[in-house]
Amino acid sequence: MNTTLFKRELRSSYKLWLIFIAILAMYISVIISMFDPKLGETLDLFAKAMPEMMSLFGMGETGATLIEFLSNYLYGMLMIVFPMVFIIMLANRLVVAHVDSGSMTYLLASPNTRRKVALTQMSVLLSMTFVLLVICVGIAIGASEAMFPGALVIGDFLWLNLGLACLLFALCGYCFFISCISNETGKAVMFGAGVPTFFYLVQMLANMGGKLADLKYATIFTLFNPKAIIAGEASAWWMCGALVVIGAIFFVIGIARFEKRDLPL
Repeated sequence: MNTTLFKRELRSSYKLWLIFIAILAMYISVIISMFDPKLGETLDLFAKAMPEMMSLFGMGETGATLIEFLSNYLYGMLMIVFPMVFIIMLANRLVVAHVDSGSMTYLLASPNTRRKVALTQMSVLLSMTFVLLVICVGIAIGASEAMFPGALVIGDFLWLNLGLACLLFALCGYCFFISCISNETGKAVMFGAGVPTFFYLVQMLANMGGKLADLKYATIFTLFNPKAIIAGEASAWWMCGALVVIGAIFFVIGIARFEKRDLPL
C-alpha cells in the first residue's frame, strides 16, 4: 500500500464521508427517539393496517425491546441504503474516475505497480466504510443510553452490526470490481449502482411475502438477516460468512483484472 496515495485519497473524500455521517447520525437519533410505547402502538397499527407496505421497507412490528425496534426501523432499510450509496460513490471516485479523467496516468507513472495502486484504493474504500459504520454504532449506543439508559443490549447490538459489516464488505467488493474493470464513470455508475439497487428492490418485493417471497433467493441482501442475528441462529452466521466470501472474490478478481487489462491512458 502507498501511504502517500492513501492519505491523499482520504483528504479528497472526507467531505463526502462527513456528509453521510451527518445524515446517518440524524436518522439514528430520530429513530431511537421514536422508541416509545405510545408511538410504538401507533406504528403497530400502521403495520397491521398496511402490512405489505410496511414489509416493503423492511418494517414489521416495532418489537418489545429497543434492539428489535432498531432492527426493524433502522437496519431494515436506512443503515443499508445510505452506506450502499456511499460505497457506490466512493468506489467510482477511487478507480474509474481516475481512468476516465486521465489522472491514472500520473499514479502509474510513479514508482507504484498497478497492484499497489489498486490495493491502496481498496484500503481507502474499506477504511472509510467501516469507520463510518463504527461511528454510527457509537452514535446509536450513545443516543440509546442518553434517551433510554440500559434499554439497549449492547452485546447483541454489536453482533448485529458485525453482520451489517459483512454485507457492506460484499457491496464494497462488487462496487470496487466494477470500478476496476470500467473505463468510463457513466458505465461504472450504471452497473455499480444499478445492480445493487435492483437487488435491493427485489429484496423489498420479497419482504412483502406471498407469491413474491421466493424472490429472496435472487438477492444477496437476504444473507443479512437482523432478526436471525439477534436470535443467535447459526444460519445467520454462515450467511454472513457467504457475504465475506462474495466480497473477497470480487476484490481479488477486480484487482487481477485491473493489473492485466489495457487502460485508455
